[in-house]
Parts: sequence; structure tokens; C-alpha cells
Amino acid sequence: MPTRNINLTPEQDAFIEKAIKSGEYQNASEAIRDALRALQQRRQEDALKLKALRMQIKAGVEALERGEYTEVADADLNRYLEGLMAAPRKRAS
Repeated sequence: MPTRNINLTPEQDAFIEKAIKSGEYQNASEAIRDALRALQQRRQEDALKLKALRMQIKAGVEALERGEYTEVADADLNRYLEGLMAAPRKRAS
């Protein structure tokens, strides 16, 4: 297994020591590997969220280009947004 030297802040070191003393991990390497797995998972989830967001933006732009949109006056914006928020609750009931 490759070996790396890393520098930790005192807070990070104390956190790892606490996790080892509590029995969560047998050593610092286990704790760091678990942290890296969590980072990898978060990055994968972020990439999926970004992909979904880009798809929604593309769909929105295409709808605009087709003229499929609703114009809302500034004075009516709050009421319109409240209606959008209420719609999912009605469907869930």
C-alpha cells in the first residue's frame, strides 16, 4: 500500500485521536481512508447534482425557445411562487 506523509492541523489530529480512542478506528490510516471515501462520495454526488442541474437548465432554455413560459408581473411574484410551493404539497396529500 502506498505511503504518504500529510500535515494535519492540531484540531484534525485531535479529532482523529478521539476517533481512535473511542474505538471507531484502529489507527489514523483507517480514519483518513474513511474520510477520503466520504470525500469521493460527496464529489460523485456533487457531480450528479451538477449534471441534473445542467439538464434542467437545458430543458428550461429549450422551453423558453419554444415559447413555453409564463410571464409574472413583479407585483404577483410572491403569490405565484407560493402557488408553486403549494402544488407539490397538494399532490403529496
